[in-house]
Amino acid sequence: MQKTTYEAYKYGMQDTSRVYVGCKFTFAEMLESEEVMFKFRLLVQKYILEEADPEDTLETHLYYLGEKSFLVMLYKQMKARVKINIIQEKKTLFGKKKREYVTKTLPVEELVKMTPEEKESKGVVIQELSVSKLAIMAL
Repeated sequence: MQKTTYEAYKYGMQDTSRVYVGCKFTFAEMLESEEVMFKFRLLVQKYILEEADPEDTLETHLYYLGEKSFLVMLYKQMKARVKINIIQEKKTLFGKKKREYVTKTLPVEELVKMTPEEKESKGVVIQELSVSKLAIMAL
């Protein structure tokens, strides 16, 4: 059952405009997976693996990505967006504060503006990376 939970975020999907990749993939697994679009795998192999370890997961790579990294510009060119879970405080009907996880989709540039310490305190969990097909084809 734990393996199913771990495998839940290992996927590659496409629709008419975007490519979606689950963040539990290691880069080595992603390069071997037929589920992930070939052009995206090529970009990973050519650019991303120069600065990342093949055994890193996409989640840890994005979590610790520096704001001044070349890869931020690459993700910006690909119009990359990241689906995350983050803890937010909401008021209940009776005025009490309640903390709960909320799913948000952010551009990669916004994610890297947060330091790892901020991400830890806000309980950020990265689920998915999505990139524009048109932008990938232009690279």
